[in-house]
Amino acid sequence: MSEPVLFGLPISLAFLYFIFYSFLGWGMETIYCSVMERHFVPRGFLYGPLCPIYGGGVLMMICWFQPLMGNPVLFYLVATVCMSAWEYFVGWFLETTTHMKYWDYSMYKFNLKGRICLWVCLMWGALSFLVLYFIHPPVAELLDRIPLIQRYVLDGFLLGALTFDSIATIYQLARTSQLMGKLQQAGDELRLQLHLGRVEFSDRLEEARDRLDDLIPDELDEKGQALKARYDELAARTELLSRRFRGTYSHMAAASRNAEAFESVKRRGEELKEKLEAARRFREEEK
Repeated sequence: MSEPVLFGLPISLAFLYFIFYSFLGWGMETIYCSVMERHFVPRGFLYGPLCPIYGGGVLMMICWFQPLMGNPVLFYLVATVCMSAWEYFVGWFLETTTHMKYWDYSMYKFNLKGRICLWVCLMWGALSFLVLYFIHPPVAELLDRIPLIQRYVLDGFLLGALTFDSIATIYQLARTSQLMGKLQQAGDELRLQLHLGRVEFSDRLEEARDRLDDLIPDELDEKGQALKARYDELAARTELLSRRFRGTYSHMAAASRNAEAFESVKRRGEELKEKLEAARRFREEEK
């Protein structure tokens, strides 16, 4: 029985390419972000060292762009357009399904909804050129040497690990999104309570009504205190659950419907980091 093919590429080999370039993309992004932020930043929303957007992107290059390699200019233009469209699609898909923005190019000129921008699009074309002309030939030669049976065994192991990792990550994303929605709802209820009773509150509470984190339980009535306690509990749980994603994507932001809740979670995370840093400095001074 012949092996299934994907655009003329054996499926077992295509999967190895996907894993290899997902790992290579993870390494590239991790090094870049770690240097820029001056501390280790393991990129990618999976637990493992993989960035699937790169694995899928390089598979597109191998399957679709190789016939254009005889014309470097046309190759660059097509690669730039196609890979930019791929990044835009992945960004849109993640925002739609998880209600979170994992990268944002809004601070750069010539961006499209913050999902892509001109200089990154041009880099995609250059990266495609580098991969297909220089990196992929020796990689393909190396992986082609793996005997078919061993390739199937390796594919099975990697597929199992990837599946387990994906399920764990999707579950965490779903729980984070669910908690974010509940936190936003609790915040809206607390704001309504503040609006209904704000005439009875002090001037400080009137000024802080839009910063729910600043509210003091003693200044609230019984219903308000219960709402504030629930809000604080949800915020703490959401902060803990989303910590890995926020640490990985420094520009991570919530979709508009959960924006206020996400800002509250970010503030709590920053306050916790400051407390931990203060405790560390205190311990060092005691020594």
